[in-house]
Amino acid sequence: MSAPGRRTSGARRPSTPVGRTSRGRRRGRRRRYDVLGILVAAAIGFPVYWMVLTAFRPATEILSLPPEFWPSHPTLANFDRALSTETFWANVRSSAVIGLGTVLVSLLVGTLAAFALARFRFAGRKAFVVVILTVQMIPLAALVIPVYLLLNDAGMTDSLGGVIVVYLVFTLPFTVWMLHGFIAAIPVELEEAAMVDGCGRLGAFVRIVLPLLAPGLVATSVFAMVQAWNEYVLVYVLLSTPEKQTLSIWLVSFQTSFGTDYGGLMAGATLTALPVVVFFLAVHRKIAAGLATGAVKG
Repeated sequence: MSAPGRRTSGARRPSTPVGRTSRGRRRGRRRRYDVLGILVAAAIGFPVYWMVLTAFRPATEILSLPPEFWPSHPTLANFDRALSTETFWANVRSSAVIGLGTVLVSLLVGTLAAFALARFRFAGRKAFVVVILTVQMIPLAALVIPVYLLLNDAGMTDSLGGVIVVYLVFTLPFTVWMLHGFIAAIPVELEEAAMVDGCGRLGAFVRIVLPLLAPGLVATSVFAMVQAWNEYVLVYVLLSTPEKQTLSIWLVSFQTSFGTDYGGLMAGATLTALPVVVFFLAVHRKIAAGLATGAVKG
């Protein structure tokens, strides 16, 4: 038995009206944020929803008024027409080569550059960081003509390699800047401990830094892939051979002087977006896994 006047260890204080009111306010605020998030997601996702539905509509339903929110007679004719175009598979190959090439090279060069910025002190380091940020602020349209003239002098116009080199100019600054933050957050003591145990500088980088850098590598690869896959202006200027052009240029073929094939265009846009969606779904779990792997206990 407990002594009189003393509270037992298992006793709880009765909840006060103030506490209940505070919790009620937090729940109400959370509900409002949830509703706002749902509305924003619906506004962003509706064009995608309409694109996919239009891809399955027959031509007689696409421009019908009032529009139906679900096709009454779904068809695959639009996809068949898109897949049977003359340069579709060649353009898929060009987009894949440019996208994967940009991702791999930007990760290789950007990781080494970010590691140097985060771990070494050298003259011009701060100026280099400022240059990286400045490059990101330059509009793409202002560089189209100078880029074309440079590649033309180098004999790299109308080549996939030239496009990859140009894309690296625009993806590397973001890659270096983002990976720099991830590497700076990794305690340098982990590398020093690995080098004490017998690893060299390269061995500590490969065994310690790279596994902890997984979320940064995945995030920057998604950014580089999306940028290279969806870019239009540079590819339109630099590539003139129809077989070498990318899917973003291929979509323009559905708009002719006789009108626009909306069904084929929406089917082609759905097919164009599908690889990027699949790529993101394949790596999004690794982002969370990388964040858990990179956690360091104090």
